[in-house]
Order: sequence, then structure tokens, then C-alpha cells
Amino acid sequence: MIITIDGPVATGKSTVAKRLAESLGYIYFDTGAMYRAVAYQVLKEGVNTDDPAAVEAFLSHLDLDIKIKRGGKSYFVNGADVTEEIRGAAVTGAVSRVAAVPAIRERLVAIQRALAVGVNAVFEGRDMGTIVFPDADLKIFLEGRLEVRAQRRLDELKRIRPNEAENLTLEQCMKEIEERDNFDSHRSVSPLVKANDAFSVDTSDHTVDEVVFQIFECKDQVKSKHRAPPATS
Repeated sequence: MIITIDGPVATGKSTVAKRLAESLGYIYFDTGAMYRAVAYQVLKEGVNTDDPAAVEAFLSHLDLDIKIKRGGKSYFVNGADVTEEIRGAAVTGAVSRVAAVPAIRERLVAIQRALAVGVNAVFEGRDMGTIVFPDADLKIFLEGRLEVRAQRRLDELKRIRPNEAENLTLEQCMKEIEERDNFDSHRSVSPLVKANDAFSVDTSDHTVDEVVFQIFECKDQVKSKHRAPPATS
């Protein structure tokens, strides 16, 4: 079974997807981290993403690998562990632009589809239910009020990157999230949109466990809809 969880930044996608996968005994894939890993390498190599030839040359030697370490996933690019580096401010600022490059997106979509073969998994991202897995068994679209999402983002940055967040304000976070929402929703390649058959779940006023419970209810609805009707004589 493939479950997709999409939605804008700071709606709790990663946390919810992890908890859901753990509850079901499924594999969890954070596709955003994959794009971050590529964005990190693009910045490191100074690749001009507006130049198709430069992007093609970059992809020709790109080796992206995901390894399980101490119960979590680590991301390797060309043999180097970049798990910590991909969460930095520079990568955060560049990832939407890099993810909008058609050739890069095509490569990662192929990787994601290959990872889904023969497994039960929860895939979290922005175009999982629309582009990558249009036939997914269950599609969830997480939403949340802007102020709540900005506060979550600010709290997260203060916790994991206190030096970068030292002078960051809630208003700045709101502005950055609005800009990223607008870019992701209006890009020409795989824009952030809710799939027609996805369930919407607002995470603003709910705990992670409450959101996961709502998703379980959605899963039950899907099972009931696809349950074979009783035989008639």
C-alpha cells in the first residue's frame, strides 16, 4: 500500500508521516530531503540551473543514496553524508528553485517510484499524490493557518539551528513561508496542489496523534469504498 502526504511547508508533514509509518509498520520516505540533498550539491558545485547543459552534466555524475543509520535515514551525495548540511538556511532558500528544474525533478521522481516497488510505504512531499503516485491507495493533503505554521518553523529553527534563528522573527518566517507557498503553488513543473481524490486534514489545532487518528479514519473510508459488495444469489 502506498500512502502519500502532501502539503505546504510547516504543516507537520514529516512528523505526521513518520508517526503514521511507525503506527502501520510501513517504510517512511521524506522526498523533501531528497530535493534538499540535490540542492545542497547544486550550491556546492555552483551549478547554473537555468542552463540545461549544466544541469545535464551535473546529473550525469550525481549519485544520491539513502542509508538507514541508528534507526533514522542518512542522505549521501556522491559518497558524502550531507544529512546535517541539507537543513541549513542556504539549502532551505534554494530548494524550491532547484526542485522546479524539470530534469532534476524527472530524475528524483524516477528514484521515488523505484523505491515504492513491492513495499508498504508513506511518501511525504509536495507532488506525491498528483504526479509521483497518482494511483496511490490513500492520499492526504495537510493544511494549516499561516501564523501557526510560521511559529512551528521558527520553533524548529531555534531548536535545531539556534545560530541561524537568533535574529529571526515570526513576521519574517510568515513572509518566507508565504513566498515559498506562492512559488511552489505556481511553478510550471509539478506545482503544489491538492489531488482531487485526496483527503484534506488541517493540522493547526491538533496534536500529531490526533492528525494520525484522522488519517486512520480516512484510510478506513478508503477501505470501505473499495470493499467488494456481498455476493447476491
